[in-house]
Amino acid sequence: MTYQLNHLKELESESIFVLREVAAKFENPVLLFSGGKDSILMAHLAMKAFHPARIPFVFLHVDTGHNFPETLTYRDELVEKLGVRLIVASVQEAIDKRLIVEEKGYHASRNLLQTFVLLDALEKGKYDAALGGGRRDEEKARAKERFFSHRDEFGQWDPKNQRPELWNLFNARKQPGEHFRVFPISNWTELDVWQYLAEEKVPLPSLYFSHKRKIFERDGLILADSPYITRKPEEVLEERVIRCRTIGDMTCTGLWESDASTIEDIIREVSTARKTERGGRADDKRSDTAMEDRKKEGYF
Repeated sequence: MTYQLNHLKELESESIFVLREVAAKFENPVLLFSGGKDSILMAHLAMKAFHPARIPFVFLHVDTGHNFPETLTYRDELVEKLGVRLIVASVQEAIDKRLIVEEKGYHASRNLLQTFVLLDALEKGKYDAALGGGRRDEEKARAKERFFSHRDEFGQWDPKNQRPELWNLFNARKQPGEHFRVFPISNWTELDVWQYLAEEKVPLPSLYFSHKRKIFERDGLILADSPYITRKPEEVLEERVIRCRTIGDMTCTGLWESDASTIEDIIREVSTARKTERGGRADDKRSDTAMEDRKKEGYF
């Protein structure tokens, strides 16, 4: 099945323009890579933007230590294929050095701890721009982001103090110590991403396709059996056919019951879904403003 949709070409052109602007305006940009579909799309667009030259960005992965093994395998295979340099910033290493304190209890997650590790990695690398795969349709806080989103010297974001972006003119001026987060796929939707990946025949992690997995339910979410999650006595394991709709830390990534075994199946499923892709993310449910609060502190 092909999806020869004009708006996908327009989105591709817009994103490639932004990627080239980053290469032109910043001295030391980095591409944040998680192994999820949006960062995979970013990597593919970057490859097209600078072909036949290599991608001019270092890739940075903030590794919580609680990732799905399939994600790490895919990440390593892709960076080798693209010939890019990968930097891994480790949450576990920061915990071992007592720079951050790990959460305890049934709802413990390392997702919040990523902020310190990310900001530390950006400072150590002296990166002046960090490319992220955030999209405006994902979540209300991300809908407030501009393409070029300014961060102060502490890596923090002020959603009420953003620069206007008129006629594709991006203001990249900053003071020493400040940096920008750049979101080239801001205007894409989840359906756009899947249709484009199908059209381009981009290989994807097996997690996105239906497979049998041991799971348990908690607070209306389906979570994977994991050595990183402490189950309550009443939380019983069972095996179901599931897939990931979004991929993150195993402790907060909700799974979806699904028979979608091909990308065409996923497109049909997403086009009729009544729940957003982040509706299964436990980290977004900690408060009504969970994402915005994290982003203000420096989260991506």
